[in-house]
Amino acid sequence: MKETVIVNAGQKKSVIDRNIYGHFSEHLGRCIYGGFWVGKDSPIDNINGYRKDVVEAFKELDIPNLRWPGGCFADEYHWKDGIGDYKQRKRMVNTHWGGVLEDNSFGTHEFMELCELLECKPYICGNVGSGTVQEMSEWIEYITFSGESPMAKLREENGRKDSWKLDFFGVGNENWGCGGNMSAEFYADQYKRYQTYVRQYGSDKIYKIAGGANVADYHWTEVLMREAASFMDGLSLHCYCYEIDWNNKRSATNFDNKGWYTTLKNAFKMDELIINHDRIMTKFDPDKRVGLVVDEWGCWHEVEPGTNPGFLYQQNTVRDALVAGITLNIFNNHSDRVKIANLAQAVNVLQSPILTEGDKLVKTPTFHVLKMYKQHQDATLLETTAAYVSAGIDDVFVPGISVSASEKAGKYFVTLCNTDMNSSKNVDVHFAGLSKNITSVNAEVLTGEKMNSFNTFDNPDVVVTKALRTEISQDGKSFSLTLPAHSVSAIAINC
Repeated sequence: MKETVIVNAGQKKSVIDRNIYGHFSEHLGRCIYGGFWVGKDSPIDNINGYRKDVVEAFKELDIPNLRWPGGCFADEYHWKDGIGDYKQRKRMVNTHWGGVLEDNSFGTHEFMELCELLECKPYICGNVGSGTVQEMSEWIEYITFSGESPMAKLREENGRKDSWKLDFFGVGNENWGCGGNMSAEFYADQYKRYQTYVRQYGSDKIYKIAGGANVADYHWTEVLMREAASFMDGLSLHCYCYEIDWNNKRSATNFDNKGWYTTLKNAFKMDELIINHDRIMTKFDPDKRVGLVVDEWGCWHEVEPGTNPGFLYQQNTVRDALVAGITLNIFNNHSDRVKIANLAQAVNVLQSPILTEGDKLVKTPTFHVLKMYKQHQDATLLETTAAYVSAGIDDVFVPGISVSASEKAGKYFVTLCNTDMNSSKNVDVHFAGLSKNITSVNAEVLTGEKMNSFNTFDNPDVVVTKALRTEISQDGKSFSLTLPAHSVSAIAINC
């Protein structure tokens, strides 16, 4: 049978903020050290200490922002430990992630210069859990103040005369848990206090992000919006996708048919979470001024055998690609409220687009999905509806198709996921409200021979994009295509 997607070109909705396609880099495992940063003396090809192949790969994605230094690490991070002469920087134990040495060789200057190299906006997360108001205030001054002051002078002594532009600042991280085990009421008061001293020096506004809920903690959202909405620009949400649950993680690569569908079902739950948090936020912010910032999302599987369990290193299969495609479609479709999102994490940790080992690099299936979807950045969301057959097994079923569509500069873009692990789908895509006929359709698809296919350092092209055949209808208002089983597709349409 044929399944149908309708794109209403006449129903233009919210702009899909490009910052939805952000990334997250924590001092965790090999994300920073060995991922982004190898040091200037490394035999691995680098640009002033930044791993060249990693930088070049992320520039392919046009990443809009990068979040740092955590994560749980942020609320034990004291920024002055990471400035000045490398040899004089404080060496410490990373108590959250593996109990390994943190030598602070990657600090504020290194991060801000990395963002300049990547041409992306910096998103820094400040320390509320174990830090002081003064410490946070001085960090903002150090980064952004261009006049004469103690912190500006210290920055110049450390080699940087000009201030940086800091776009996003998170006031704490997971303060309901690793960031201090606070109640919502206590954190709301702390947030108002700390954010007061996140000063705006000059004309560049800092977008202030309050630490938000853990998954479905709607009480947290209610309290933060009621008590502090007027003091924030964004409210975060953290939600990871598991095969079973937090306490019962399963292999990233060795899963059965039910493991496929239960993971995708958990990915689709992001839609419900956003709807429910948005409903609460709208009670206090009907104009949707405050953005929902999903700054930690992605799959959290069991670590790869033989690796440090505190490093959270996992492989990345076609299943993860589907999770990425589904989740990004959800974010796009809720772009009236979701303004920033950050996949966890950028390199070698959790659902990474990039894995490295020595001087080798591999792009994961998730990398390819992000590259396929990047045309949605700053495009205008279009209304879509889909008629499909559900996919599933036993008592676990999911929508058979996930879709989002957008328009930018008169060109249209549609992304589709076929969640059925075994069967292809014949799909008609109809455009309503078109003033011109479709003249060309260019489509690409990402899939693998198996639902758990993945790329390795020895075989990096097992899961890559390929051209997908399409056929334009005689009336010029629709086209048809066949979506392979367990696949993600991206279609560019010209009129």
